[in-house]
Amino acid sequence: MKIVFAGTPEFAVRPLEELIEGGFEIVCVVTQEDKPQGRKGVLTPPPVKAFALQKGIPVIQPKKIRDEIELLSSFGGEAMITCAYGQLLTQAVLDLFPKGVWNIHAGLLPEYRGASPIQSAVLNGERETGVCVMQTELGLDSGDVLAVEKTQIGEEETSGELSVRLSEIGAKMIRSLIPVIESGDYTLQKQREEGVNIYKKISKDRAKIDFTQSAQTIVNLVRAMNPEPVAFTAAGELRIIVFKAKALPPERYAQICEEAGRAFACGEVVYDVPKKGFIVACSGGAVEFCEVQVAGGKRMSGKDFLNGRKVQKGQVLSC
Repeated sequence: MKIVFAGTPEFAVRPLEELIEGGFEIVCVVTQEDKPQGRKGVLTPPPVKAFALQKGIPVIQPKKIRDEIELLSSFGGEAMITCAYGQLLTQAVLDLFPKGVWNIHAGLLPEYRGASPIQSAVLNGERETGVCVMQTELGLDSGDVLAVEKTQIGEEETSGELSVRLSEIGAKMIRSLIPVIESGDYTLQKQREEGVNIYKKISKDRAKIDFTQSAQTIVNLVRAMNPEPVAFTAAGELRIIVFKAKALPPERYAQICEEAGRAFACGEVVYDVPKKGFIVACSGGAVEFCEVQVAGGKRMSGKDFLNGRKVQKGQVLSC
């Protein structure tokens, strides 16, 4: 069976690699256009393109895939596998593939449809997620499901770490499912009509820490935004990027308040003594910043950050 693979980010590389290692015939890879990266705006190919070219697989990068039906059909693909491709497919595209178009989706359906299922699951404090392989239709992630594999989310696991695991799960799943798809001997499960949520791409503005939220909510935000766009706050003009945080035990925060003889304002720096950690008050408690960075600086522990006295006890961080 001839397969066209459509994917763009690093997440899609492992599924493509697994299909190649499985000996399946990948006749073409479809990916997004090269984009400027970094401060110098160097035009950079998507990870899937770079990998495909290393393997000698033809790559096309249509600005709009719906406008390249003739080019796409010239490869003679019988099935299309998509994985974080980044463009919606039209019926004309779907009709090109007699064995169907199948999507590797990094979230449980229908609860986590849309562009950010991994980050959104972490942000919402979910303990479980998974990968769904579904048959693509015109609706957004609304197609019938061929297979599901669930996995637990670690208490401290970041979106980046979870993404690596889900990519591996999706890779193994699609390799095992290609013979099933080719045979046509399968049963699909329709998605429930209730409990549908569509999560859009996470914007940089969503990464700003709001200290009027609970400690666990802030910790989830930090985990969800790592490695990008990365959670942040500010001490005056100083922008502080936060890579890792943990909620302070309630009893410890109660002790701190008792020693101070008062409660702390949301966003107020509780300690500026390095050995006690970079602790900031929030709604109903406090959060400790364990790994931070400032613009132009290196990543460091919260305690090392305080050694530079860049913030002071009693200072209120922006929220």
